[in-house]
Amino acid sequence: MARPREFDEAAVLDAAVHRFWLRGYEATSVRELAGSMGMTGASLYNAFGDKRSLFRRALAHYVEHSFGARERRFETTLSPRDAIGAFFREIIDRSVDDDERKGCLLVNSALEVAPHDAEFQQAIAAVLVRVEAFFFRCVSAGQRAGEISRAQPADDLARALLGALLGIRVLARSRPERQLLEGLMRPTLALLDLREAETARERPRKHKR
Repeated sequence: MARPREFDEAAVLDAAVHRFWLRGYEATSVRELAGSMGMTGASLYNAFGDKRSLFRRALAHYVEHSFGARERRFETTLSPRDAIGAFFREIIDRSVDDDERKGCLLVNSALEVAPHDAEFQQAIAAVLVRVEAFFFRCVSAGQRAGEISRAQPADDLARALLGALLGIRVLARSRPERQLLEGLMRPTLALLDLREAETARERPRKHKR
C-alpha cells in the first residue's frame, strides 16, 4: 500500500509559487525550493518530479488562485462593467501593496520562459486567451445590457483590456505607483463608457401629445 503524503499540497505549492515568483524559473534552485517548501530534495522529486514539472504545477496553482478566483468572484457577483473595473482596481491595489515588486508570475514567465520553451509558451498563451475570454464575456454582456459602449466591437475591447492589464503588470515591477498605474487604466476603461449620443438612444422616447 502506498504511504499517504505527509504534507499539505496546497501549502507547499504556495511556497513554490512564492519562490518562483520572487526569483524566476532559471534562478531558483531545487535546494531553494525544497527549503522553502519544508521538504527534502528527495521528497520533492518523489511528489512533483523535477524542477520543470514542479514549475508547471506551481504556475497552474497560481493561475487558479489568482485569476481564476478573481474571475469567479467578479463575474458572478457584479454587473459586467463593474466586474471589469473591480478587476483592474484589485490588480492595481495588489501591485502597489507588493513590497517585493514581484509583478505577475504568469507575465514574468511569459517574458522569461515562454520565448525559448514551446511547451510553456503554449500553456501561458492558453491562460492569456482565458483572460481575454473573461473580458470578452463581460464586454459582450455589458453591451447587450446597455451599460458598455458599442462604438467598438467586443473582441477589440477585450484585447485592449488585455493589453492594458499586461502593461500594468509589467510596469508595476519597476514603478508600482498608484497614480501611474491608474493613469494607464483610466483611458482604457473610458473606451467602455457610453457616450452621450448612445445614452440618448437608450433613453425611452416621450410620446408627443
